[in-house]
Amino acid sequence: MSATVEGDTMARTATTTAADKAQARKALAEQLQASIVEKVAALTSSDQWTRFLDQSAAFHAYSFKNVVLILTQCPEATAVAGYNQWLERGRHVRAGQKAIRIFGYSSKKITDTDPETGEETERRAPRFPILSVFDESQTDPNTELTPRMLKANPKARLWADIEQHPAQRLTGADPDGIYGQVRDVMTARGWTITHRELDGHTNGYTTCDGTRQIVIETALEPAQTAKTMIHEAAHALLHADLASTDRQQMHRGIREVEAESVAYVLAGLLGLDTTSYSIGYIAEWAEADTDLITTTGKRVLDTVHTLTNELTPQPTEQTTAA
Repeated sequence: MSATVEGDTMARTATTTAADKAQARKALAEQLQASIVEKVAALTSSDQWTRFLDQSAAFHAYSFKNVVLILTQCPEATAVAGYNQWLERGRHVRAGQKAIRIFGYSSKKITDTDPETGEETERRAPRFPILSVFDESQTDPNTELTPRMLKANPKARLWADIEQHPAQRLTGADPDGIYGQVRDVMTARGWTITHRELDGHTNGYTTCDGTRQIVIETALEPAQTAKTMIHEAAHALLHADLASTDRQQMHRGIREVEAESVAYVLAGLLGLDTTSYSIGYIAEWAEADTDLITTTGKRVLDTVHTLTNELTPQPTEQTTAA
């Protein structure tokens, strides 16, 4: 009889402990999700954000026709500028890179003379010269200012002196093996995880064509690899199975905010602080709209809980009793 009572007591204790832990994880996840809004608001009200927007604006002043030309010649292009513009932004075009050709705009003053009256009138005729630009992936940081650089553009700057993107890739180790844990969960769900050398800017991607592949950049440090694994797992769970029309209707900014929010919250639960990358990334894709971040909260937390439960299997009645 005493053995039965003791067994029942142990089972109740194990169940209570598991429930308490699950509740604590849920509460912490909600706190982390709420902190995203606070941290994004703080970032986007800072001078750093203003400087970043000023710098980024120069890359988006292209006509639709030129955008088509850019993507036709360099489909993976993310930010383009002329040779001298890159020097001012702390980067230089690598030798041997093929230029992307686009149309520029200028005007030339022309004087017309009326053959009957001899009266002269001036007008400006538009011109569309062909210009050469380069994608950021074709450039490297300026670690020194050579005479050639300064001759080409006296305003050339060192990369170290440029205000950097507010989303800085994580450095350091993944001591708790977060990458391996999440990889195993996604593999069990039928996803193939591979590592490839990408374009130097993309950390990873998830296919949405039914092939169920997650690809991660090989050059990332372990901490960034772990965070990226969670980010791509979130895309797989939230967005990969959407119908193409639904995916088109869901703006990419929302998809990126959701995926990175999942990465921030779940990584935080697992002991990895991704603030230096996640907050700037979320702020940029949300366009500093904290309401958008709030409205994605439920989907984010549901996905975090789904992954957490698979990373930490919940006890069944049989295992609890045992």
